Amino acid sequence: MRSSKTVLFALLVTCAAGLPAAASAAPASADRHAFALSSTAFANGGSIPKIHECTSGGGNDPAKKNESPPLAWSGAPAAAKSYAVVMRDLDNASLVHWVVYDIPVGATSLPQNVQHVYQPPVPAGARQVYYRGSASLFGYQGPCSPSTVNTYEFVVHALDRASLTTLNANSSTQAAVRAITAASIGSARISGES
Repeated sequence: MRSSKTVLFALLVTCAAGLPAAASAAPASADRHAFALSSTAFANGGSIPKIHECTSGGGNDPAKKNESPPLAWSGAPAAAKSYAVVMRDLDNASLVHWVVYDIPVGATSLPQNVQHVYQPPVPAGARQVYYRGSASLFGYQGPCSPSTVNTYEFVVHALDRASLTTLNANSSTQAAVRAITAASIGSARISGES
């Protein structure tokens, strides 16, 4: 009995050793399709270019344009029905600098310089929260830390609904973040310094 178990064990080890690498690495290959966010403007952890910095922090630097950076995502959950992006200053009490939501499920990116309006033409159907702070505008408010280098985080959320119907043009950033968090079924992030 003992010898047949030994033979069986040896046979299993031999068979497993002969498996192709792809078969033995099946769980790792699933990780290759993880939800990911990137930007052509800066590498994760890198410096955010001046063109994306705010114009309301004083000074007349012509390189500062307050343009939102281009963002692209892949590997989102199959159950996603729309997307939302939230940008925060992690070194300033996680101050929310940008919220864009109701991004259609077919979208996989945001262009540079999403217009500063409640319903930007691109991406069609999306809406933005009004930023109340160093500036007063719909949409993106770039990094505004002239005396320090802060870390800014961009997070794309895959949402379980096509539209956040509880939000409107008067909604606060806090209300929008709560609605997005409640509907999120997955997220990806990238950060940069400015």
